[in-house]
Amino acid sequence: MEQLILDLKQQIIEVLNLEDVKPEDIDENASLFGEGLGLDSIDALELIVLMEKNYGIKLRDPSQGKQIFTSVKTMAEYVAANRTK
Repeated sequence: MEQLILDLKQQIIEVLNLEDVKPEDIDENASLFGEGLGLDSIDALELIVLMEKNYGIKLRDPSQGKQIFTSVKTMAEYVAANRTK
């Protein structure tokens, strides 16, 4: 799980062009939106594409996104349980 969390942090930084952020700067339990990383709805779409492209996961219900993208840890748990790649 730790490797998956690190991979997700690196992918988030790359996909969202977070130039001054390093994986160790991201708290795996911190909120991705609002107070945490401060992501927005456009970033959420990028995360959905990342999950589909890298892990073969399609979100059938967009309302799931809020729960899945709560933190890097919740993303990792969802990927681990649902990945097809």
